[in-house]
Amino acid sequence: MSSLSDKQNEADHRQIDINKVGVKGIRYPLLVLDRDNGSQSTVAELGMYVDLPRQYRGTHMSRFLEVLNEHGNEFHIDSISMLLAAIQKRLKARVAHIEVEFPYFIKKRAPVSRQTGLMDYTIRIEATLDGDKIDIVTLISAGVTTLCPCSKAISQHGAHNQRGKVTVSFRADKHIWFEEIIEIIELSASGSLYSLLKRVDEKYVTEQAFETPVFVEDVARNVAVKLNSRSEISWYRVEAENMESIHSHNAYACVEKSMPVFSQQVPQC
Repeated sequence: MSSLSDKQNEADHRQIDINKVGVKGIRYPLLVLDRDNGSQSTVAELGMYVDLPRQYRGTHMSRFLEVLNEHGNEFHIDSISMLLAAIQKRLKARVAHIEVEFPYFIKKRAPVSRQTGLMDYTIRIEATLDGDKIDIVTLISAGVTTLCPCSKAISQHGAHNQRGKVTVSFRADKHIWFEEIIEIIELSASGSLYSLLKRVDEKYVTEQAFETPVFVEDVARNVAVKLNSRSEISWYRVEAENMESIHSHNAYACVEKSMPVFSQQVPQC
């Protein structure tokens, strides 16, 4: 039997490096640390990539899945560094990238009735291994309630409010619980969201929002102030967006702390 041709390793004449090439949209079981329960099983969507030098026509896509499957039937979030190093080695690449996005669930009590319901939050981790230097950015998104200070000031009755979304991206020098960032976000708005509210709870959260009006700018700054007090956070970006209830557009604000250099951690396979 004749050997199969390896088209990916053919020379390419266009002389253009590719920054990221690989596979995305992979759904895979994921185990993450949970502050209250020890761990939590969820399902992640992954992207796995490497850089491709100009002399090669393509990369070997199947090798990404081989590396992932070698880590077992459940991917652990704390194994990202080892997975990056394995990708780098298997595909003979200088740079390896992993993107992991997943829903994270927290049991949350209503403020008055104390009935519980599960709230879901979106977590995304973007990690890059460049040579022996690793960079990991965590993104956490949470919904909030905001009530407009201007509307409250000029209106004889009530004020317009809306659901907002806040995304915090950060680099940290040590472990931070997802719950800690979510709490910072929720405490920075007019109120937080709940999956289950009885009438007594609706009364409470409505009145609380009315007594705590914030612009989208206030939310972004409130989160930034709290993050500034965390010495382990070396960089962050706060993005706040209000899905305006009386406008056809959304309101947006962003605050970013200066960017640090790559850390010098070397993962071990």
